[in-house]
Amino acid sequence: MIPRRLAQLFIGLAMYGISLAIFIRAGLGLDPWDVFHQGLAEKTGLSIGAVVIIVSFLVLLLWIPLRQWPGFGTLCNAVLVGVFADIGLALIPEVSHLGGQVGMLAGAVLLNGIASACYIGARFGPGARDGLMTGLARRTGWSVRISRTLIEVVVLGAGWLLGGSVGVGTVVYALAIGPLVQLLLPYFMVPEAAPVRIPAGIEDAETDSQPLGALPR
Repeated sequence: MIPRRLAQLFIGLAMYGISLAIFIRAGLGLDPWDVFHQGLAEKTGLSIGAVVIIVSFLVLLLWIPLRQWPGFGTLCNAVLVGVFADIGLALIPEVSHLGGQVGMLAGAVLLNGIASACYIGARFGPGARDGLMTGLARRTGWSVRISRTLIEVVVLGAGWLLGGSVGVGTVVYALAIGPLVQLLLPYFMVPEAAPVRIPAGIEDAETDSQPLGALPR
């Protein structure tokens, strides 16, 4: 399953970065973390992809007091989403009319849902932001919903103050992405390898049997 899992991980992360670029080009608002990323990019002059990478590794530092450990997929996520976001922005043109913007928003949400199901289903570890959410829930005893809401309200407010794009796309993403990933995940979840089971009686037969040269004296 390793080749399939690796291919699914890398394709999923590439699609996730491209979906971020489509969200930006749609111009109708971003999800909370990307509002924050866009606001930082505008204030620092860095590309949004560079900001995504930097923030990912800063968030990983917050895993330390939560006693979280990154997986291979976590580190790939931290780098590749930002790389492909910048590639997408270089290739995808801006759209000025509302019909095109709505179409791009719908496509971005769908692509993001497929991408999320792909890399989650590959089972190589959560992204830095998802790990922060689950780690906070585990250490505090809060529910995952409360932990996620708290984190996203904070980053959304900070991103808005920094000049990030908040709009109808922010609301659409918040309402649609959870059900969409839940719907798609069964199609992309790589099954765990089944343990090798020795049929009953074989172990006893092997223990009791002896080679001809080892007959009792």
